Amino acid sequence: MQTLLVTGPGGAGSSTVAAATALRLAATGTRCLLLTDAAPRVPGLSDAVAVEVVGAQPAVQQVWSRHVEQLAGVLPMHVLPPATSVVPVPGVDRVALLAALAGHAASGRFDVVVVDAGPTPAALSLLTLPGALRWWLGQLAPTRLRVLASLRAAAASGRPNGIAGALAGAEGLEQLVDRVPLDDPARTAVHVVLRPDATAADELRSAATALGVLGQQVASVTAARLLPGGTGEWWTARAAAQTGALRELADLAGAVRQVAEAAVTPRTPAALSALDAAVPETPAVGGPRPGVPRTSRSAAGEWLLELTLPFARRGEVELTRWADDLVVTAAGVRRSFPLDPLLRRCTVSGGALDDAGTATATLAVRFTPDPAQWPAGLLPTDPHPSDDQETP
Repeated sequence: MQTLLVTGPGGAGSSTVAAATALRLAATGTRCLLLTDAAPRVPGLSDAVAVEVVGAQPAVQQVWSRHVEQLAGVLPMHVLPPATSVVPVPGVDRVALLAALAGHAASGRFDVVVVDAGPTPAALSLLTLPGALRWWLGQLAPTRLRVLASLRAAAASGRPNGIAGALAGAEGLEQLVDRVPLDDPARTAVHVVLRPDATAADELRSAATALGVLGQQVASVTAARLLPGGTGEWWTARAAAQTGALRELADLAGAVRQVAEAAVTPRTPAALSALDAAVPETPAVGGPRPGVPRTSRSAAGEWLLELTLPFARRGEVELTRWADDLVVTAAGVRRSFPLDPLLRRCTVSGGALDDAGTATATLAVRFTPDPAQWPAGLLPTDPHPSDDQETP
């Protein structure tokens, strides 16, 4: 299943672009679904393309009803409320979207799911969710703990206990995040919609950096709501600002799709199609994949881990080493990268951000073998690690 995720700043027109994309795919015979958290504003759209509105409250009630008995086993001294009385916590709408995507991936009913992911921060929250859930599972329910818990649950078979329910919950979360490869640009394409104004270039840079941390990249850029030609000083000033913004976006992203401002809000599927706002189903993906660490050996006897973070700037990237993980923070997004067995036996000796501020910006982290953890025969004969350590 291919996932097309459409996002952009509020008011840029990403919902219109998402709906137009789903409509065009359905018209070509593709088994397509528009997944959104708000009802489409185009009447009759659901007659032309499958539409699913995912709400936080219904999703919480469904999950609660399904697992309340297991939860009661974990909390035997508490009286749990019915599903109709459960209040959803903030952010559960992203979990509901992820669960819906996982369900459709498992069913095989659709070839393409177009996700109206909402404003950019909400879309980034959705993309961050699988990695965050994996991290918390690793902290709260590591594999060794689950093995021991499974043995204990088996020994207590037939007696009320919450271990089996907790194990089932952990396994369910793992299956949920594994079904939807949101960090694979080949299967999940992120399309960004922007208004051509003075903030557009910075918004694109920030989105590209955040996506890079998450292993994603910008599949396409759409400049929407372009003003038509006009006369007078106001029109002249707006046209100049619009032209300048389009030029900046083209310098950053190359090809930029342009969608004119509609005179009126599309009220029919035909009017929506006439906007020609659909994004490509198969984006051009090339160059080093962001967010995927690459390890190499340096002439100085060190190991080098490189991570592409498009448009990242010096002073805006944070890097920490915690246990066997390398934790990277940039553009308001944090991700923990498990180190491979080789680098786990090394210490971080420095880091730098190469080509900062460009599309090829790369975080380079240097590792020095730790003699206490390496067999003597595998250590470099004459290592000369660099004395200078740069801060990303």
